[in-house]
Amino acid sequence: MNVLHINQSDISGGAAIAAYRLHQGLLTQGINSNLLVGNVEFDSDRVAVVYRKYRLENQLSRLTKFLGLNYIHLLSTFDNYNHPFYTQADIINFHNLHTGYFNYLAIPKLTENKPAIYTLHDMWSFTGHCSYTYDCDRWQQGCGQCPYPETYPEIARDNTRLEWKLKNWVYSKSHLSIVAPSKWLTEQAKKSMLSRFPIYYIPYGIDTKAYKPLNTEKCREILGIPANKKVLMFGAQILRDSRKGGDLLIKALQNFPEVLKPETLLLTLGKGGEQIADLVGIPTLKLGYVSSDRLKAMAYSAADLFVFPTRADNLPLVLQESMACGTPMVSFKVGGVSDLVRPGVTGYLAQPEDTQDFCNGIVQLLEDSQLRQKMSENCRVIALEEYPLELQAQRYIELYHQVLQN
Repeated sequence: MNVLHINQSDISGGAAIAAYRLHQGLLTQGINSNLLVGNVEFDSDRVAVVYRKYRLENQLSRLTKFLGLNYIHLLSTFDNYNHPFYTQADIINFHNLHTGYFNYLAIPKLTENKPAIYTLHDMWSFTGHCSYTYDCDRWQQGCGQCPYPETYPEIARDNTRLEWKLKNWVYSKSHLSIVAPSKWLTEQAKKSMLSRFPIYYIPYGIDTKAYKPLNTEKCREILGIPANKKVLMFGAQILRDSRKGGDLLIKALQNFPEVLKPETLLLTLGKGGEQIADLVGIPTLKLGYVSSDRLKAMAYSAADLFVFPTRADNLPLVLQESMACGTPMVSFKVGGVSDLVRPGVTGYLAQPEDTQDFCNGIVQLLEDSQLRQKMSENCRVIALEEYPLELQAQRYIELYHQVLQN
C-alpha cells in the first residue's frame, strides 16, 4: 500500500510532528509512506515540497487577502495532481491544509480518483477562517459577523460566511473519510459540515521507547538543575502565543505562595518567553526550541509537574509527551486536554481562564509527593495502553484498507 500524506511541514509544528510520527509508524509496519509538504526541514527521499508558482500566486494573494479569503490564490495546488508521489499513491491522507501552501478548492480534484482520509488537527476545516473558535459557535450556522477576525489565520475583511460556503461546496464535491485525534474534536466535527462523511476517532501515537521516564537526579544534573528544587515545566513552540496561555501562566505564578518561590524553578521549552522570570519572581531555565526527543524526555523527567495553561487545543503533543515520561500535568479544561489530563489520575484540570484555580492545582500537587508519584505511575500506564505509536499505525492501516475496499 502506498500512502501519501499532505501537510504544511515535515517536522515543524505540532500537526507536522504528529503526522511525521504516523508516517514513521506506518513505515515500521511495512507501509510505503511519503510526505508532500509546504515546508521541508528534514532531508529525506520520502519527503517532497508541493509545487508552487510564487510570482503569480504572490500577485493574486494581494486581491484574495484584501477580500479576506485565505489560500484560494494558490493555483499550483491543482498541479500536485501530476506529482509522482500523488500518482503512485493508493490513498491520500490530508493533514493540516492551512498555513499558506495549499488551496482547499483543489480537494475535489485530488479526491476524484483516489480515496482520501482527512486527519483534523484543529477546527479550521469547518470554520469560516479560524483554527480555533473559542466561545463562538457561528461555524455551526455558516459563520459571518466573525467575533475573532484576528485569530489565526487572521483575515483583513470579514468574508467568513463566503469562505464557509466555499468549504461546504468543496466537501459536497469530495470523497473523504474524517479522522479526529481527540474526543472533543470528534464531537465538533459531527456538528459541522463534515458530518456528511464518516468520522473516526484515532488518537495520536507516541514512541514510548523514546519518551519514557528517565532518572530524575541524572537528568537534573545534566541540565544543571539543583537537586533540591521543585521543577515546573512549560513548553510550546512559541511561548508567547496567546492561545498557549503564557500570560495566564504569569498570572498564576504571580499568585504562587511566596514561601514556595525560592525552592521552585521554572523550566521552559520553546521560543520566546524571556520576560517570564522577571514577572513571576521564580528562577527560570530556558532551553529554547528543542527538536531532540532525547533532550525533551530528559526535560520532562527532570520536572515534577508539566504546566500547560492553554486556551484552546486538540490533543496537545506536549501533554502526551509528558504523560509518556511519567510527569503529572496541570492544565485548563478546554478542548481535548481532558483526554490526557484526568483529574486525580494524571493531573489537575483547572476551570478555563481561572488562574487562581490553576495556581491552586500546582500547589496541591507540589505539596503531595505521594499523589504525584501515583499520578506518575498512572501516566506511564495510560501512555503504554492507549497511545503507543504501533496502535495508532494499526488503526490507520485498518481504516486505509476499509476505505480502499469501499
